[in-house]
Amino acid sequence: MTRSRALSSRPSRSETFPQPRAWYRSEAVVASVAEPAWRAPLEPPPNCEVQFRTVHGYRRAFVFAGKGPALLLIHGIGASSATWSQVIPGLAKDHTVIAPDLLGHGASDKPRADYAVGAYANGMRDLLSILGVERASIVGHSMGGGVAMQFAYQYPELCERLVLVSTGGVARDVHPMLRLAAAPNAGLALPLLSLRATRVAVRCAFQLFRLFETNLGRDADDLVRVFEALPDLAARQAFLRTVRAAVDWRGQHVTMLDRAYLASGLPTMIIWGARDGVIPYSHALVAHAALPGSRLETFENAGHFPHHSDPERFLAVISDFCANTKPASFSAEAWRELLRHGRS
Repeated sequence: MTRSRALSSRPSRSETFPQPRAWYRSEAVVASVAEPAWRAPLEPPPNCEVQFRTVHGYRRAFVFAGKGPALLLIHGIGASSATWSQVIPGLAKDHTVIAPDLLGHGASDKPRADYAVGAYANGMRDLLSILGVERASIVGHSMGGGVAMQFAYQYPELCERLVLVSTGGVARDVHPMLRLAAAPNAGLALPLLSLRATRVAVRCAFQLFRLFETNLGRDADDLVRVFEALPDLAARQAFLRTVRAAVDWRGQHVTMLDRAYLASGLPTMIIWGARDGVIPYSHALVAHAALPGSRLETFENAGHFPHHSDPERFLAVISDFCANTKPASFSAEAWRELLRHGRS
């Protein structure tokens, strides 16, 4: 099989739009509530712009940068391509980096649509196809890790490497806030999210988590950003549909464990913060044991966002992994044999 083919040309200017101000934060924050000094907004990476493609009638936003083997970065729930802003410039030195805003997130459209993990994997295939990318290494954070694993399962011929960052889809336990969001009547509370009092209360709660030095408080800045990335009803409904596609009141109901054996020939790295308050670090150990030959990188002082806590190390381990592993080769016959024999 051939290595990833770098894009021969950038997307046409006819579908390139000025970068929207809301690329990294909501415009709906009430102006009279001062921004806490401890929460700096994510800035877009230099020399990058948000571009758009229309897929199946919906406009999809993505950041495109660099040149070389393709690297697809998939963000987590409630986030956007801005989550990768600190590492895109470094990765783009040796790779063609594609960082999309998933449907229902960021600057992409937010229709009443299918927000299941498998549907997101289909969307990634379609975007790569439109951009002319034949194969790519896939990096997924949180829910994006679940999408990355599903992509590798559905389209093994397109996947060269897999990097899972604090990934969802490993075991059942998940933070109670996500279980609450998946509860049957949670949608009735959506209008409350637009109230000034609600926003102030959420900021204060995360400030308390931070002051008491809890694991969740370690990610307070990023979790407040996720909350404030839901500026209108369409964004909040898309968030709710995305949560319910993978989580119910008992926890995560989508898991990679039954099909992890299929990754036996796929170079895989797991990156996790030891202080993760959203998805426990114990999930990293389970995933590492389930994925044959995987490499585990533990960020001891990081929470759920190791690429924010230590972007330099994150960039170094990704670059080393890509430089020192051979891209997976796909054989239909070998894939059939794996399926026939199943888990050992």
